[in-house]
Amino acid sequence: MVLHPKAKVRVAGQEVSFCCKASGTPVPKKYHWYHNGTLLERTAHRSGSRLVLRDLALEQAGTYHCKASTEAGAIRSAPAQLTVLAQGQQSCQPQPEPSLVELPSECPQDAAGSHFYNVGRCPPAPCAGSATNQSGCGADVGRCCGVRRMEMREIPCAGFLLPIKVVAECGCGPCARPRVLVQGRVTAADTGEPLRFGQIFLGGRKVGFTGYKGSFTIEVPPDTQRLVARFVDRQQRFVDAVKVLPFDRRGGAIYQEVKMLRKKEPVDLDGSQSNAIPLGEASGREPIGELILPAGTFLRPSGEVFKGPVKASVTFLDPRDMATASAASSDLSFVNTEGEIVPLRTYGMFAVDFWEGESGAALQTGPVEVRMDAGQVWMPEHLHKMKLWSLNPETGLWEEEGILRPAGGSRGKREERTFLVGNLEIRERRLFNLDVPEDRRCFVKVRAYSSEKFNPSDQLEGVVISLINLEPQPGYPTNPRAWGRFDSVVTGPNGACLPAFCDGQRPDAYSAYITATMGGEELEAVASSPKLNPNAIGVSQPYLGKLGYRRSDHDDPDLKKTAFQINVAKPDPNNVDETNGPVYPYRSLEECEEAPVSANHFRFYRVEVDKYEYNVVPFKESDLTSWTGDYLSWWPNPQEFRACFIKVQIEGPQEYMVRSRNVGGSHPRTRGQLYGLRDSRSVRDMLLENTSGACVEFKCSGMLFDQSLVDRTLVSIIPQGSCRRTAVNSLLRDYLSRHPPVAENNHTAAFTMLAPVDPLGHNYGIYTVTDQNPRLAKEIAIGRCFDGTSDGFSREMKADAGTAITFTCQERPAGRESFFQRLLAAPAEA
Repeated sequence: MVLHPKAKVRVAGQEVSFCCKASGTPVPKKYHWYHNGTLLERTAHRSGSRLVLRDLALEQAGTYHCKASTEAGAIRSAPAQLTVLAQGQQSCQPQPEPSLVELPSECPQDAAGSHFYNVGRCPPAPCAGSATNQSGCGADVGRCCGVRRMEMREIPCAGFLLPIKVVAECGCGPCARPRVLVQGRVTAADTGEPLRFGQIFLGGRKVGFTGYKGSFTIEVPPDTQRLVARFVDRQQRFVDAVKVLPFDRRGGAIYQEVKMLRKKEPVDLDGSQSNAIPLGEASGREPIGELILPAGTFLRPSGEVFKGPVKASVTFLDPRDMATASAASSDLSFVNTEGEIVPLRTYGMFAVDFWEGESGAALQTGPVEVRMDAGQVWMPEHLHKMKLWSLNPETGLWEEEGILRPAGGSRGKREERTFLVGNLEIRERRLFNLDVPEDRRCFVKVRAYSSEKFNPSDQLEGVVISLINLEPQPGYPTNPRAWGRFDSVVTGPNGACLPAFCDGQRPDAYSAYITATMGGEELEAVASSPKLNPNAIGVSQPYLGKLGYRRSDHDDPDLKKTAFQINVAKPDPNNVDETNGPVYPYRSLEECEEAPVSANHFRFYRVEVDKYEYNVVPFKESDLTSWTGDYLSWWPNPQEFRACFIKVQIEGPQEYMVRSRNVGGSHPRTRGQLYGLRDSRSVRDMLLENTSGACVEFKCSGMLFDQSLVDRTLVSIIPQGSCRRTAVNSLLRDYLSRHPPVAENNHTAAFTMLAPVDPLGHNYGIYTVTDQNPRLAKEIAIGRCFDGTSDGFSREMKADAGTAITFTCQERPAGRESFFQRLLAAPAEA
């Protein structure tokens, strides 16, 4: 499917067009359209690849998709949502929706001491298309609900007034169009060695190279439904990695680690003899099968039989080894006869390379035989469904090569075995799969949070949740026999629904291993020992017990806490305890996606050193469409986010909270006005006694949102404690003196500067990273700051490396206020 229908908003009585287009051989010419899953009459709508609906009625709202078919097969488009508004109904309500932000701890809002304030938000819903452009195929010309007017308020705090901007009115305007990116790193699955300057293909088109450290950035083309990227090692040490990469359609960057499988060392074969190559003999296990190459099977591309010496490399990815899941190609999906993309359960993949022993020219083969040991198939129902598949590297979909049928056989002197035998020819495609289609499917609901308080308003978007399906050994749920498939989904504003194999008869027939990452950082799962806490895990009993939730450190506290495993027990529709998530039947995807936060779900959360962020102009970093153009916006450009951090060394007996206060410094529209506050607790250096370090964010200097004038942000760094400034980085001090005006630093308990415009670096104690995703920019900058380098990354604080300012702090005499407390109580005096 090369063109999918687009979502539309119309008013009753208008008309709408949906278009789709499929490619194939032969060229598809037969198209059918469906409304909410029901086939539409072709004669009534005269539909081909274009569906036109005139004089729309309210009941015609819903989802529309098309199906193209030929004698070669079928393919379905992604669904498109049609919203039909009644005459006079507004698609964007002027009254903003509630949206809470957390205020500084010194600013309680009511008698109960709540620190949350309603700043309002405008849902980024599309607005109705204009009456003059109703029949186009493309998406409606971008008009979306957004902020029409904001107003400034002041909140009384302990000794000062805190400015805050709130949404006063919503209205239709141009849609935000943030870039959609996938970033990451490509490394070897076995050694972690980076793929240096590897080629990157989207479809058949080369779009770039990986960097020296294996890093890559892919800009997702508009209207992409499924992003299939192929990574190729030009030195041919690794099997080509074909990956279906998750991305966030609303914009921003998603980070993905890509693992490549090292090719097996070649063996010498005689092309005139029959040869057998085992599949999966590693780790002392019985091979899953073998590849039988008859005499005279090797062919040159011209079709000429080659009978000379042959070099053969057959690399088998064995799902009995849990560590191989990350290196598997594609997402193990195929297109069924109805045109739906549906999952496969793998029993092993193998990549083949044959070349002439002397010239090194690539060889193909005529018919070869694949023999699979039936004893390795532990689910009897899979024996009659096993098939051979080859990977289409452009679509990332597996296509059927043949069926494996039972046949007797023996292995020399070993006992009689039963084999599943199939045939294939090895031509252009070089990656094959032993798989069965699996129709026992469910969805698992997972949410990610910014802390273990699990507040609904603190959900994280843009987190990559990954689920690996496992086949457990009966009675040994923590020691699975093999993995079967894997999926990754990006969290939206309402979490993520991950497809998984499940079973209604045996709860432990399939289990799942689930992880969450954001910007390369692993999030933590909720603990399962010493005692299950259903309220923390997010799933009520008795269903939680049936699912057998176990965090990865359940039996060994030294293991990571960043994953959990469950039995994927299909919910019983007759049991009320199992009808509210977190596992949903496969046909209930919409129910899973729209489930309220009060419904059962599994949870991950970020483990943060204590930190707090406050913006005068509210902005949700996980939703780029929430950005508002304002002179006081912390991030002035929604297409590019520049994160700035300063490293503070604290010499003292404990860890201290350090605040940055950021106000306009040189721009006439913002001078003296607050942009925001950042608090960060210092982290102890494990190698230095009585020393900790803090990486504190500040607002970068630069153009404001109108892109006309630069503002040098006036930044004050204030430790909370009885502290005095004892050192300033000499390079930073010289830079600031050479770039006037110079901020006054007449109080030894703080440090003030007009922030540098240049992205300085670790030699100055300043860390600056620019990225299309604000969270990713901050994560990279914090990693460099902890490490004290401009290109490294660390989660362990090295307090004396790459430092900008040093404070010496001591325990305060009882009853004496710190400068930080005096600043909160009476900022003018302080």
